Amino acid sequence: MTTREDVLAARRRVGALVRRTPVLRVVLPTPGGDVPVALKLEHLQLGGSFKIRGSLNAMLNRDGAHRDSPVVIASGGNAGIAAATAAGMLGIACTVVVPASAPTVKVDRLRALGADVVLDGERYADAYVRASAIAARQGAQQLHAYDLPDVVAGAGTIGLELAEEVPDATTVLVAVGGGGLVAGIAAALAGEKSVVGVEPSGAPTLHAALAAGAPVDVAVDSIAADALGATRLGDIAMDVARRTGIGSVLVEDEAIALARSLLWRDFRLAVEHAAAAPIAALLSGAYAPAEGERIAAVICGANTDPTTLPTD
Repeated sequence: MTTREDVLAARRRVGALVRRTPVLRVVLPTPGGDVPVALKLEHLQLGGSFKIRGSLNAMLNRDGAHRDSPVVIASGGNAGIAAATAAGMLGIACTVVVPASAPTVKVDRLRALGADVVLDGERYADAYVRASAIAARQGAQQLHAYDLPDVVAGAGTIGLELAEEVPDATTVLVAVGGGGLVAGIAAALAGEKSVVGVEPSGAPTLHAALAAGAPVDVAVDSIAADALGATRLGDIAMDVARRTGIGSVLVEDEAIALARSLLWRDFRLAVEHAAAAPIAALLSGAYAPAEGERIAAVICGANTDPTTLPTD
């Protein structure tokens, strides 16, 4: 459903409209000793997360029926911010439907970007139903936060950059919510590097899908639920996982909080909880690199309340 060729096409389409985010090489303390890690700083991307890559790709590749139409998306925050940012760049009207549980900092950002914000339901699935109704009424292009081919392919451009910037990496750790980011990166790398999804134990969409052999509904209860709060893995992510052998690691909320604190304290990286999940896997030992394994990790977003960062 999404291949390396799709990702290459997305990079040609999006081009210089997005930032080529930097890589920071650090050393992290793990139960097995210090581990060098290359951090892909995608939290410095336009809109504060990786998601603008997919939104722009989808809007630039829209079909004739939606050439002049507005866009609508259901989002817990980051995908909506990305869609609103991309729509503003292209002069397209944008409506974002968010669950009532969405963080105030993200809702305020959406409104500041000029999006029409609609609050509906408690979970992403509720917001998606409302977004679908709005899109049908307006004749709008409906984007999906993680399960749309153009969105996944756009996210995959990060994988192409990693292959060029960190050619020595053998494994890439990626946070997982609905699976669009991990699927895009795995499709882009096409077996060149191992890709491992990291998700909270309280939101195990990928882990549960791999165990069941297909996407299944999961309960969500995690400090990272505002970004990793999907209740079901996307079909595209499942397809790519089967084809490329994406791995799965679960981390506890406590480990995510500690990793987020370390990223701020030691490297002055102000990120949201979701972005700290791959680092939590290393710090806690949930993912233990083998001898000679070289790790890269995607720091996926920074749409967070700065007052919640540690003060030391």
